Amino acid sequence: MLKAGVLGAGHLGKIHLKLLEQSTKYELVGFYDKDKEASEKVAAEFGYKSFPTMEALIEACDMVDVVTPTLYHFDAAKHVIEAGKHLFIEKPITHTVPEAEALLELAKIHNVKGQVGQVERFNPAFMAVNHKIKNPMFIESHRLAEFNPRGTDVSVVLDLMIHDIDAILSVVQSKVKEIHASGVSVISETPDIANARIEFENGCVANLTASRISMKKMRKARFFQRDAYISVDFLEKKCEVVKMKDAPKTPDDFAMILTNAEGIKKQIYFDNPKVDNNNAILDELETFADSINNNTTPVVSLEQGTEALRVAMQIISNFNTSVQF
Repeated sequence: MLKAGVLGAGHLGKIHLKLLEQSTKYELVGFYDKDKEASEKVAAEFGYKSFPTMEALIEACDMVDVVTPTLYHFDAAKHVIEAGKHLFIEKPITHTVPEAEALLELAKIHNVKGQVGQVERFNPAFMAVNHKIKNPMFIESHRLAEFNPRGTDVSVVLDLMIHDIDAILSVVQSKVKEIHASGVSVISETPDIANARIEFENGCVANLTASRISMKKMRKARFFQRDAYISVDFLEKKCEVVKMKDAPKTPDDFAMILTNAEGIKKQIYFDNPKVDNNNAILDELETFADSINNNTTPVVSLEQGTEALRVAMQIISNFNTSVQF
């Protein structure tokens, strides 16, 4: 079993601690948090070992799980990698793109593996259909959340929209060509509502909307491709695939047939793929253990985490403008 520790024992850090303790692929050695009072409280309440320094925790581990505020990601990750330990780091990978690129180089130098916590890749609804998404040409996503002060240290793009950016980049095999974006600050000092239109070199267009001041929650994405429409409800963990195929010469009485302007008839087929129950955070942690043990590429590599951050930062820096690549 891989010895694992957690840097950061806040809300999400405590969830990671619990899951690492439950995991059959890790041995949880403990955690470190610079807030001594909070550390003592977590240790007393849950029985996890609190390490006196970040360096002491890293030394005791094979893999370190970084769940600190984003601003401290780079410094923590740098210490982990330079100690020759494998790195799991929450999204976004770092506060800036140059920091992320520096981590990529360090990981190569020290020959360690890294995975970014883009948890929606492990959402069972997305996993049930991602292999069916082939060459999408239009994508629409909506990610709406109620206000929570916990995430307002960063823009809604880095807090929420980056989930959809990463998911979209994972299925669109093309480089970004152009971005149009707008964002509005309502409660926070950083934008609380954002919309981005991403155009890819292969002609695909993705329209993303994110808000953290909504009255209701929504996490949906729709993928349109030749002869198919695929919808994913990340919140309700449901998905649907609607396919169109050439209609048979003698369709049955219940067949749904559409005829286009050219007189070509298509039959519509509905499919609701089976969605397995899972714990997405546990799955992302355990698949990282598999990649370490089997020397394979992590599901969400540091490179992919960097690209998601790069696009997110382009969106933020170009609110109310467009950028050519």
